[in-house]
This record gives sequence, structure tokens and C-alpha cells, in this order.
Amino acid sequence: MLASDIIDALEGFAPGCYQESYDNSGLQVGNMNSEIQSALLSLDITEAVLDEARQKGCNMVIAHHPIIFSGLKRLSGNGYVERVVEKAIRENILLYAAHTNLDNARAGVNSIIAEKMGLQQTRVLQAMRGKLLKLYTYVPKEAADALREALFGAGAGAIGQYEECSYNSEGKGSFRPGAGTHPVLGTAGGPREWVEEVKLEVLVPQHLEGKVLRKLKEAHPYEEVAYEFIRLENENPDLGAGLIGTLPEAMDGLAFLSHVQQVLKTGCIRHTQILQKPIQTVALCGGAGSFLLKQALASGADAFISADYKYHQFFDADGHLLIADIGHWESEQFTPELFQRLLAEKLPTFATLLSETKTNPVHYFCC
Repeated sequence: MLASDIIDALEGFAPGCYQESYDNSGLQVGNMNSEIQSALLSLDITEAVLDEARQKGCNMVIAHHPIIFSGLKRLSGNGYVERVVEKAIRENILLYAAHTNLDNARAGVNSIIAEKMGLQQTRVLQAMRGKLLKLYTYVPKEAADALREALFGAGAGAIGQYEECSYNSEGKGSFRPGAGTHPVLGTAGGPREWVEEVKLEVLVPQHLEGKVLRKLKEAHPYEEVAYEFIRLENENPDLGAGLIGTLPEAMDGLAFLSHVQQVLKTGCIRHTQILQKPIQTVALCGGAGSFLLKQALASGADAFISADYKYHQFFDADGHLLIADIGHWESEQFTPELFQRLLAEKLPTFATLLSETKTNPVHYFCC
């Protein structure tokens, strides 16, 4: 199977355009047209992970964390990043990462944590803005139905759980075909024409802009298609950072921490003072999520699960909720499982293996 087919399956779920501006998701090492026998799925890419891939006959590693995060100026074996890249090139192993685009996907990294926790009625904690477009186009009245169906088929017109949404207004359009044109209506070089038209409006998610535009031009009867894409500031409820949901039953603080420790397989939890109130509404964010604390508080969360909290940030809970810092690796350890589920659904004949190499650089000493 070609690497491009695998990447298309992954980015159909978590499009690269939804990664944060500081990120470097995507193909890191290798060629999109390479033939892939099987892929090793990991949270990180280390030299040990590459050794495991080679031993298991995998010529692609799919990871959550990019090995190349900022620009490489040289490959001299200086540091683990350069060594990993050199090794991957030498052994012809492709490296691919889906990082914050997978974090921001509604059913991505945070969804699998919520699933493990047993949370219900989940929603995005901080929805992304500026990732929705509005398409306006003008079409002869008799061709509007066919064009509308074509746009819906390309993925336009979805609003939350509703599909095939559009707004249509009727009016008269005018044009005068110039010399050398091939108009559907009127004559080249002829007089001005008036046509009964429909102004068709549909929402388009950013990652489908190119696909929808191609379909628009393909299905539209006019030689020159009049259209506009307008970027909206509306929130996209299917994209964004963190999730919030509810436990089936409320728990006291100690029971909640015990539940977190058990289902998220973490041996150590740093947390704020246990409050004398039940915990049922839970916010969470895989990886470093302290930037979402205000949203968690505003959303009425009783607890917030994340990682990489600094000392003074624990004070920000201010007695309103329980912060549970379970560790960065621990909060994202199920991401390879998410990759495997996705690829099994999209590419059922493609072989994937979960890495057995524990890449967590943080170790704990408990006496």
C-alpha cells in the first residue's frame, strides 16, 4: 500500500490544516509514493522505536509527537532528533506524525481518554474559530437542484449533526457574453442577458474548500462561475481543544482519583486539595492542558484531568474544582490505539502493530 493512501486515511480523520500554528504534523521523513508493508504505531519516535520497527518488518512509524518540531539545520548525529532522522533515512523507514490536528479532532486524542473514563454527553471544551467558510454562488433556477446535490456530495452544507443545509434566494442575474466566449445562454458578442437565478449559500469546513470548489466548477452549467468563499468567525463544534462530559454517577474526590488511576493506568497523580463536593462533570485535555482551566471552570467542571501543570498553576483552581495532573505520556498513551482503530476501519487489509517500546522519558521514584 502506498504511503499516500495511509496518510489520506489519517488526514481524512484529522486534516493537517487543523494543527496549531506552532506544530509540525505530517510526513516527516520519506516519500508519499513509497510502498508500505506495515506500520508501527507509537506515541513518540525514538531510536528504540525505529529498532523495533526494523525488527518487526515495519517500514513506517506513525506517531503522535513529531520528531522534527523545529527546523533542522544539519544532520550530524548531534542529539537524539538528528540521530533518529539519520537512522530513519538510512533504514528507509517513513516517519509520520499527527499531533495537534489529532488533538483538535472531535473524536481524537481526548475522545479516547473520555471513553476510558466512561464520560457521557461529551462536547469540545474550547471550539476552534475561523475554520468554517461560507460559499456563495449563483446558478440558473433550473440547474439549482443538481448543483446543490453536487455540493452536498462534496461535504458542504453540514451544521453540527445536521446535513444538507443551504439557504436559497431567487433573483435576476445579468451578463453580456464577450467575443470568443461559449455561453450556455445568449450569443458571444451579443446583447446583455437576464436570467432567473438562485443565490445558493452553504457552509464548507476549511479542509474541504478545494474539493468543494472543484465540484462547484464541475457541476455548474456556466462557463465562468461566480462564487465567493467568506471565512467565518463562528465556532466549529467538531473542532477544538479538550473535552467535557459527565460520569454516569457522581463520585467523591478519593473515589474519583482512584478511578482515574485505574482506568488511565497512571501510578502517580499530582492533584489539588480534594473538595468536599461530588465530582460528576469532568473536563480533560491530553498533554499540556493548563491553558484550558478557565474554560473548564466556566463550563462548570468539578474536575480537570490534564498534564504538565506548574506549581503556581495549581493555585488557579482556587477551590472550585479538582485538578488531576496524570503526566504527559500517561494522558496520551492511548493514541496509538486510536491510530489502529482508525486504520482498521479505513484500510482493513493494512497491517499495523502497536509499539511495545515505552517512550516515556519521565520516571518516578516511590518509596
